[in-house]
Amino acid sequence: MRIISGSARGRRLKELQGMDTRPTTDKVKEALFNIIQFEIEGRRVLDLFGGTGQLGLEALSRGAEHCTFTEQRREAAALIRENIKACGFQDRTHVVQGDAISFLSGCREKFDLIFLDPPYQSDLLDRALEAIARFDILREHGIIVCESAAERTIPQLEAPYERGREYRYGKIKLTLFHRAGRERQ
Repeated sequence: MRIISGSARGRRLKELQGMDTRPTTDKVKEALFNIIQFEIEGRRVLDLFGGTGQLGLEALSRGAEHCTFTEQRREAAALIRENIKACGFQDRTHVVQGDAISFLSGCREKFDLIFLDPPYQSDLLDRALEAIARFDILREHGIIVCESAAERTIPQLEAPYERGREYRYGKIKLTLFHRAGRERQ
């Protein structure tokens, strides 16, 4: 697992052993960042189910201003910190070790880009989407990127959130949501 592009290009990231963490494959990650490539520079990012931190770190490498990572498991949060240090992004990150849904309920910050890649067999994706909309933490014209199993039905969100395209890569699906807002200048 590595950073694909940007200032930390080629940097190898550490992974946790075992099956508790399922990192996004390089193929899916590269496709994802091709889709959102013009929506990263200078943005504030939330990597809600951080795992290894690779999605948020890729965004930082490509010019995101700041990334907040959340991860419930202590050892995974420690690994994210190690990977941040290896990439030299300590001054542009914040790691929260705790429950993602609790984090959302107490969040006082708004983000431009939110990555949701929870364990596929859980209900965390639906709960996170509902909480993001309820607490309205996505800025106008912001994007939510959901990674799920291809057969998974992703719930609709009410306005101002709009479902964008879905992209399938074998057994994996990426679903995008956009937050409507005033017309861009």
